[in-house]
Amino acid sequence: MSEKAAAKKAVYGTGKEYWRRLGADIVRDRWLYVLLIPGLIYFVIFKYLPMWGIVIAFENYVPFSGVMGSEWVGLKWFEYFFKFPAWTRYLSNTLILSFMNLIFYFPAPILLALLLNEMRSLRYKKILQTFLYVPHFISIVIVVSITMIMFGPSGIVYKGVEMMLGKPINFLGSPDTFRWMIIGQSIWKETGWGTIIFLAALTNVDTQLYEAAMVDGAGRLRRLWHITLPAIRSTIVLMLILRMGSMLDTGYDHLILMANSLNRSASQTLDVFVYQQGLQQGQYSYASAVGLMKSVVSVILVVGSNKIAHALGEQGLY
Repeated sequence: MSEKAAAKKAVYGTGKEYWRRLGADIVRDRWLYVLLIPGLIYFVIFKYLPMWGIVIAFENYVPFSGVMGSEWVGLKWFEYFFKFPAWTRYLSNTLILSFMNLIFYFPAPILLALLLNEMRSLRYKKILQTFLYVPHFISIVIVVSITMIMFGPSGIVYKGVEMMLGKPINFLGSPDTFRWMIIGQSIWKETGWGTIIFLAALTNVDTQLYEAAMVDGAGRLRRLWHITLPAIRSTIVLMLILRMGSMLDTGYDHLILMANSLNRSASQTLDVFVYQQGLQQGQYSYASAVGLMKSVVSVILVVGSNKIAHALGEQGLY
């Protein structure tokens, strides 16, 4: 019997006693369960019911015939994708961009939250947080427009680099700089918003631990390493597991806005492929098959990373 099952049995007992105590708890916290209802309705309508559409990945879907009237073709579209000569390029671009996001973007909110936590003035901390949250509410279209203005041939960054290096760098047209531009935009836009969860976790750190460490002569770095980071480690692990679920999601809208004929070799990812095949060319079954493969891999990554977290002694996602 697992530890969770044993704890559950110790609290609720077994048989009729279990159901009696569980019912009493539900009645006692009934308003909390009522608050859950809108969220449950949202997920059922917009998340679970649309999963029925997965079936078109195994059909030759024709909108006029409907899901039930379309021809069943089995694994045809999956085989068709792996016979596509350029599928390795789409997959490699997706993996490269995903790993760059994991290495550079994921730690950014953690580092920023740790820096904000070290600020002594609460007033300036709140003001700075407000400015850091603002980019989250800016449309990605505006972010891309600002980037093109600053890094374009007539932009201040373009001309500044040309003056310093003596030669221009085509930031927007080079496949080598394309991925770094995407990562930089994501960090600028979402890092401040991502600090909310980690700052909330930092508020639960016992201040007496810091005081005891200061008495023992520990400096800021030692307090950070031995007290702060261990205190939010479970939150970091949880967010990392959730991040693995969207590991292959690169955001087709962001990439399409930044893509052009010069950087196309780096901008073609699986999300862009699904958009092109599904919405532009009307091959809904083909696009659904590729999207389904992404979803299956994401589930495997979440389950696998959760098991690794358990093996390392962390609570994990479930």
